[in-house]
Amino acid sequence: MTEVLMPRQGQSVESCILLAWKKKQGDKVAKGDVLCEVETDKATFEIEAGEDGILLSIVADEGADVPVLTPIAYIGKAGETPPIVSGRESKSRAESPVLLQQSGPPMPPPPSNHILVDEKELSLAIRNYPSSKSRVHASPRARRLAEAKGVIWQNLRGTGPHGRIVEKDIVSVLQGSQPLSPAAKASLLAGGLSAPASGSGPGGRVMAGDLVPAAGLPASAALQTAGYPGPVEEVPVKGIRKIIAERMLHSLQNHAQLTMSAPADARTLQEFRKKIKDSPESLGLGGITINDFILYAVSRVLIRHPELNAHWMGDRILRFSRVHLAFAVDTPRGLMVPVIRNADLLSLKQISAEAKRLAAACLEGGVSPEELSGGTFTISNLGALGVDSFTPVLNTPQAAILGVGTMSPKPFMENGEVIFVPALTLSLTIDHQALDGVPGARFLKDLCEAIAGFDILLAQG
Repeated sequence: MTEVLMPRQGQSVESCILLAWKKKQGDKVAKGDVLCEVETDKATFEIEAGEDGILLSIVADEGADVPVLTPIAYIGKAGETPPIVSGRESKSRAESPVLLQQSGPPMPPPPSNHILVDEKELSLAIRNYPSSKSRVHASPRARRLAEAKGVIWQNLRGTGPHGRIVEKDIVSVLQGSQPLSPAAKASLLAGGLSAPASGSGPGGRVMAGDLVPAAGLPASAALQTAGYPGPVEEVPVKGIRKIIAERMLHSLQNHAQLTMSAPADARTLQEFRKKIKDSPESLGLGGITINDFILYAVSRVLIRHPELNAHWMGDRILRFSRVHLAFAVDTPRGLMVPVIRNADLLSLKQISAEAKRLAAACLEGGVSPEELSGGTFTISNLGALGVDSFTPVLNTPQAAILGVGTMSPKPFMENGEVIFVPALTLSLTIDHQALDGVPGARFLKDLCEAIAGFDILLAQG
């Protein structure tokens, strides 16, 4: 019998999301058959069977976040019994409503997810719990008071006989909550929503926007009853979207992020791009883009500013002698950040070719974990989408990230006069824990000058 382990997808990956099983428990499998698909925050991978046999047991559900190097399934021969792993195998026992004490040695204590309750207490709780299908009763006095005070009594649980709502139940609600706005009251009467004890209106007044879906009702249905234009699409937050969300929030919560911006004169870039585009096809330069120019410029300038080519590790700072340049790529699965290794040693043509290869691998789902790790500095370019400037979020543990905006006319002083020239807005975010603002400003100034004199930068090699 063989364990199928969640493989380690790169040194920085601690767990993977199990997307989908391609085989079912009990299926015959051959060596090399795809068993399942898994996902990290960077890419999707397939796990293959390591031997012929039968998929005896699946121990990780689809959608589970599984630590690396832990079992997700067992393959063996017919008749073999896989080990019992906390998870799927124990599910049938966990669902058993009765625990029997047999003769012989004492039974081990139940798992921590079991809750033992007294049988009479459970029976009483079931009888008193209001069924969604049962009719809610209220006394006349309770109804009159509720209507006068704007209390939605239909969802209350009464303290009278058989759950009947009495006047003191309405009084209790009024003492513990704030009044409703007319729109909130109308939405509650429509059903599917519940109100908090206090709202966002004046004096704690509950407004329509404060209402939340009632328990057991899908959020989309509740939104429609609240008056939102329907139908409403619910998109579960899972997989790479969930991981990206968690990491972005962690980045902002745990790092002192400071962003500064400056325009870079792009006239030389435009002229050089035109020359390259018109160059002989045999040279293979026609595909080099403005973005490749920026990658090249950053790789050369960054090596002169080691404070930014660094990782903030909390108790120490790692400064690197080579530039592993990461750049953001938008894919249908989400944001990916492949890495051009030793970019400061590559020519412009080599950087352009490697950037295109990595971007294509991300879009086609063929990028490897190694190609998505090890970056020392990141570039995020939103210029093609018309964004002038933005605040890029640190790709931790990196100490800095550069945002590149669209090219547009901007005022510059030249020979004592203000002229408008095509320029790129560069937005640099630094971790103020790793470096101060002045080193960041020096890098940004140096980079703007390198872009303005790009032909000279190329001559320097």
